[in-house]
Amino acid sequence: MSMTPEFAKGPIVRAEGLTKQVGMQTDTLTILDSVGFELPPAASLAIVGASGSGKSTLLGLLAGLDMPTSGEVTLVGQSLNRLDEDGRAKLRAERIGFVFQSFQLLGALTALDNAALPLELAGRANARREAEAILRRVGLGERLRHYPKQLSGGEQQRVAIARAFATTPDLLFADEPTGNLDTQTGAAIIDLLFDLNREHATTLVLVTHDDRLAQRCQCRLRLAGGKVVEREGV
Repeated sequence: MSMTPEFAKGPIVRAEGLTKQVGMQTDTLTILDSVGFELPPAASLAIVGASGSGKSTLLGLLAGLDMPTSGEVTLVGQSLNRLDEDGRAKLRAERIGFVFQSFQLLGALTALDNAALPLELAGRANARREAEAILRRVGLGERLRHYPKQLSGGEQQRVAIARAFATTPDLLFADEPTGNLDTQTGAAIIDLLFDLNREHATTLVLVTHDDRLAQRCQCRLRLAGGKVVEREGV
């Protein structure tokens, strides 16, 4: 994948002073407090911390799924603050992939249909052929016509990963990608994520409780009470 000029020489992700507050009946709750870091292209970052530390909130802000109370996120050279919702959705569709703990597959679609969906939405002429190739790459060549309910948890997560990587995104955000999997299956999913990271030079940003997954990442960010309390590589 060729790096486009807007971020080839700089960070692919930049967070500056990210703060997220929500109003309560009698007070204001600060979920994130002045979080900042930079991540270079093709790197991997694990965001770790206890439940309630702000990990998923940070991931949502980085992906433009939510907006901060203050601060700024820049992805692939574009400030999310300066884009409207349509602009942020376009950026996600063209440059970003997602993998969730709960797989988020469409139950009425086969594995092939699920993996092909983002390619079809992007107007790719060979969407199904490309989707089949990535499904075979993740070891699901014999499961193309199977529906999610016919697949194991590990197989469903492989479909989700294939779907996320199908458009060769610059960035992939993953929220607890091994959280619903047993240890052995989770380890296989971790290997797959990093294999695809190397093959496609896709930057990984992962929220995880899995120490094995966190240790595999080049960079780590630990949150507690909405603040960065430990950082490595960022």
